[in-house]
Amino acid sequence: MDRWRGRVALVTGASVGIGAAIAKSLSQHGMKVIGCARNVEQIENLASECVRNGFSGTLVPYKCDLSVEEEILSMFAWIKDQHHGVEVCINNAGLAFPEPLLHGKTSYWRTMLDVNVIGLSVCAREAYQSMKERNVDDGHIININSMCGHRVMNHADAHFYTATKYAVTALTEGLRQELRETKSHIRATSISPGLVETTFTTRFYSDKPEIAAAAYRSIKCLQAEDIANALVYVLSGPSHVQIGDIQMRPVEQLT
Repeated sequence: MDRWRGRVALVTGASVGIGAAIAKSLSQHGMKVIGCARNVEQIENLASECVRNGFSGTLVPYKCDLSVEEEILSMFAWIKDQHHGVEVCINNAGLAFPEPLLHGKTSYWRTMLDVNVIGLSVCAREAYQSMKERNVDDGHIININSMCGHRVMNHADAHFYTATKYAVTALTEGLRQELRETKSHIRATSISPGLVETTFTTRFYSDKPEIAAAAYRSIKCLQAEDIANALVYVLSGPSHVQIGDIQMRPVEQLT
């Protein structure tokens, strides 16, 4: 990770869970991390923790709603003005609502698409443009995907969310192909975790917290730090190595 010291990484959805673990880890490895979310108070607390721990990098909170393109564009303009641009873009932000295909609410479907697919794509596009205009040819765009992006579970509440993660799988490969066609050495990677013990499942079942609790008790789940460690492994790879996708799940998880 030495070559990334002092360089700029954007981490979306950095307030809790996987995003917070990634932001903390990259700061520990000496990167200048822009952590964005709608709620920046939690990122501010995490930034203070990084300072107290004496990390060599920094964590800078930024408030951004990734469902609004204008806010994303303003964020990238601010990063350009304050930090010259990004070299690493971690598209971690994502959300899910239990809205089945047969009777789900269109507004919730649209919100999932806006954040999980459109917001991710806008960030990837703007990150590439930021690197291109500064002749950065060793950057990295990493999409935090899900095992739901590779198989459809017989679980109606998750079917639309699963569709958005299948889109992330296709978008990451499409991004890799487009980068290759431009002769760029910027790399694109997808990291697909299975069940991770974060607030994600708790929020998904906000009206049935006992279901989330039972899921976490049923097996030894992945932890947010496990995904952060996988991401550091991806970033640490030699420049000639392209890691397309890392799929990871708890040992006891069957699907």
